[in-house]
Amino acid sequence: MSAAVLIARLILGLGVASHGAQKLFGWFGGHGPAGTGAFMESLGFRPGAFFAVAAGLGELAGGILLAAGFLGGLGPALVIMVMLVAIVTVHLRNGFFASNNGIELPAMVIAGALALDFGGMGRYTVDRLLGPDIFTFGSIRLYLIAGAVIVALLTLAARHRDVLPQQTAKPSST
Repeated sequence: MSAAVLIARLILGLGVASHGAQKLFGWFGGHGPAGTGAFMESLGFRPGAFFAVAAGLGELAGGILLAAGFLGGLGPALVIMVMLVAIVTVHLRNGFFASNNGIELPAMVIAGALALDFGGMGRYTVDRLLGPDIFTFGSIRLYLIAGAVIVALLTLAARHRDVLPQQTAKPSST
């Protein structure tokens, strides 16, 4: 079972981290901070480059922590935070299916992060190599998830509402 959980962590975590690298460095066909920042501005996030870097860092760090099984629930919480903002700002108005840029894919990423967080990261983790850490004890996972939701809501509240509801550019947001 631990091998299956490791495979799931690697696919989900490195997939999310690669989207962060697209935003931060322009790797893997991404737009980098300038291009992603322009897209973020079209969504009402100003300054766009700041929010592009913040989203990229959340995806990169969250994905790497999740893939490595390091610092317990912190990685899943970061992933959930970024995906919630993406759902509300980009995907929700497009319905469910990914073929229409709907919520399907970011919702599955959230489901995977939650399942791995609460189901356990398995035996093959950096946390297990280094010993217990503060992010796995008691109900800390619940606090991290609650914190992720609060930060996502605060991020959404920071948006400027004087933007058009539909944008033309569609850089990857998950």
